[in-house]
Amino acid sequence: MTMNMQGRPTAPTSASVAAIETMSGSRGLLQAEGLIFEIGTSETTGVDLPAPQNRSGRLGGVARSQPTGLPGLSEPQTVRHYMRLSQKNYAIDLGLFPLGSCTMKHNPRLNEKLARLPGFADIHPLQPQATVQGALELIDELATWLKTLTGMPAVAMSPKAGAHGEFCGMMAIRQALVARGEAETRKRVLVPASAHGTNPATAVQCGFIVDEIKANARGRVDMDSLKAKLEKSDDIAGIMLTNPNTCGLFETDIKEIADLIHAAGGYFYCDGANFNAIVGRVRPGDLGVDAMHINLHKTFSTPHGGGGPGSGPTVLSDALAPYAPVPFVVKDEDGVFRLVEDMEGDAKESFGRMVAFHGQMGMFVRALTYMLSHGADGLKQASEDAVLNANYIQARLKSVMTPAFEGYCMHEALFSDAFTADGIETIDVAKSLIDEGYHPMTMYFPLVVHGAMLIEPTESESKAELDRFCDSLESIARRAAQGDETMKGAPYLAPMRRLDETQAARKPVLKWTPPETSSVRQNKDQEAFCTVGRDFRKSAPTGRSK
Repeated sequence: MTMNMQGRPTAPTSASVAAIETMSGSRGLLQAEGLIFEIGTSETTGVDLPAPQNRSGRLGGVARSQPTGLPGLSEPQTVRHYMRLSQKNYAIDLGLFPLGSCTMKHNPRLNEKLARLPGFADIHPLQPQATVQGALELIDELATWLKTLTGMPAVAMSPKAGAHGEFCGMMAIRQALVARGEAETRKRVLVPASAHGTNPATAVQCGFIVDEIKANARGRVDMDSLKAKLEKSDDIAGIMLTNPNTCGLFETDIKEIADLIHAAGGYFYCDGANFNAIVGRVRPGDLGVDAMHINLHKTFSTPHGGGGPGSGPTVLSDALAPYAPVPFVVKDEDGVFRLVEDMEGDAKESFGRMVAFHGQMGMFVRALTYMLSHGADGLKQASEDAVLNANYIQARLKSVMTPAFEGYCMHEALFSDAFTADGIETIDVAKSLIDEGYHPMTMYFPLVVHGAMLIEPTESESKAELDRFCDSLESIARRAAQGDETMKGAPYLAPMRRLDETQAARKPVLKWTPPETSSVRQNKDQEAFCTVGRDFRKSAPTGRSK
């Protein structure tokens, strides 16, 4: 038995673990569990229902002609089925989430408590505005915080996610070009290779043509390439740049980039998905940014998908503010809040409406609660801690892994696969991390780095937890450098073995198909799921070669 750095026994990491089989298919307290169609039968049910009355003819031609075939379970079976499925999920409440660029961060329970207050959770979008003054005031106060933190004069609160916020910003740019009479001539949008992958898709969706700018050896925008793109500037609509970028680096030439774009007659859209790295330290408005979305569901605490839709408010410069979408909240002189929903008066130049209602009220409540509980100084500290944690991970691992770029990083540490021996790939490192009890980091992204491994710890993790994670990844990195072939079969300790990811992508099985005969089904189901833990898609994936 081997011992780790703390003197505790370590889990087996060789292929011999794969030989450990159980009759049930379970591994320790991780239960093997089949599909509900395969563990239940249409002949059983957990409830007693009276026989249906004969209502022949009531449904006409849409009456069902055969049984539904839905599975039935007893109440204990039902509870256990969904509990077992939940145990197969990795969650921020379970451990460190090292996914880069779009990490789920800590979600304070105070936020959840306030988001569930009846005055916020139970209101209806069609209520008279006089009855929802508190909700409108909250939206207005949150907007004030966002404008203050970004140094921007206006904000559209209605976008429901990051990509939706991008769409909002680019629609405002397009409307500004329409107002200038240049919408048909200025079609080209510059997108750096280090930008978020949604950026070029959003530009195309808005009718623009994407022109990529390559990255330099420092992982930032290549200024020579940018200037070459601007030599013909009469068709430039703008640039979509992510800062900090997807390499986890601050674009140090950002002010010059903004000046060059403005001189060419274009607008500067900044992807703000990584705003959590610079809150309280940098105001994008001071850098020349014209539009930037902010992921409330990331920067201000709510994990992705938590409690409903996301939220991607988009801040706008003076040049774009007149074109903001409706609806938006205003406060009249008498202190009454109201929604501007018609394109007249202050909204006469708006590009229109993106959504019917402000449906992401829960996100607004959580974000403002996070801001008020931290205060301006606390938000600044959170950003500083996020950057500190990422640099600590980079410093801890740089002796055994290969940082993609020299120098300090921002909110995430990026490594290439250069440290691995021939035959060992990024996916093998990631799958081995599962055996250590961690969700894998982001793999093969950004594309500008070969075999990329992107790690973002956020500000939420303690030094003790970072050390525990680094100890595990350091051990895996040393095995990868030595060419440990057992890594090709990882994970060994998870409920399911590694699947063939190539075939899973090319020939996915998306629905359950009943067996040919139901008479043998019940007898074979248990046998099938006794072996699922050890037999499910044992073959290793066809990954990228070095």
